[in-house]
Amino acid sequence: MRDVLIGSMPVMLWVLTVLNGLFLGLLLSMYRKNPEKKLSLIMALVVFGLFYDSLMLALGTVLPAGGLLKSLSLFRFVFHCALIPLTFVICADALGFGAKAKKVVWILTGIVIVIGIAAGFATVLSPAQVGNVVRYASDKTLTPGWSEGIQNGLSYGPVVIMMICGIIAWVKRKNPHLFLAGLLMFVFAALGPATGNFDLIFYISMFGELFMTLFFWLYAKKEEK
Repeated sequence: MRDVLIGSMPVMLWVLTVLNGLFLGLLLSMYRKNPEKKLSLIMALVVFGLFYDSLMLALGTVLPAGGLLKSLSLFRFVFHCALIPLTFVICADALGFGAKAKKVVWILTGIVIVIGIAAGFATVLSPAQVGNVVRYASDKTLTPGWSEGIQNGLSYGPVVIMMICGIIAWVKRKNPHLFLAGLLMFVFAALGPATGNFDLIFYISMFGELFMTLFFWLYAKKEEK
């Protein structure tokens, strides 16, 4: 199975990038048709971060290790830390928060975004290669511990919160897609460590990211009818 995963990476990274781009385009199209509804735009921003992440990894199949790929790859971490907190705003909408409560969530989200951006820029990158794919990953011996801690927290915390809020939204709104977005992201993120393929966590979790983009689109489509 491991050999299949490694062998499929060069092609599948581009497939995943194209599909993420497709759902990004669908969400933006939904917003353009109904601009007073902001949910699709907020989801599109989160999906843009996932699209950029997959694009940089896909470029690692054709670009050598070096300044260009390293510079572009830093923004994988910046966008991740800056855009993933927007899931808190999505959850507030799913829970039906009022205007004052949403304002508080926006303020707290803004604080997390600022801290996250600082953590992203503090990341020290080093090249890593799996199969024929070159990527830049965080050098855990050089990246400050506070940066690693914030990035790890933003990788798992929002997903767990989204699953919980998704269950409530499923019951209240009869819309299961937010829960499914969080659940599949969580499952695929856990598959790498569970199977002992720690060096393939980034790749396996990308399938969870794709499911998250799919279910974001389905959730927004139902909510913004």
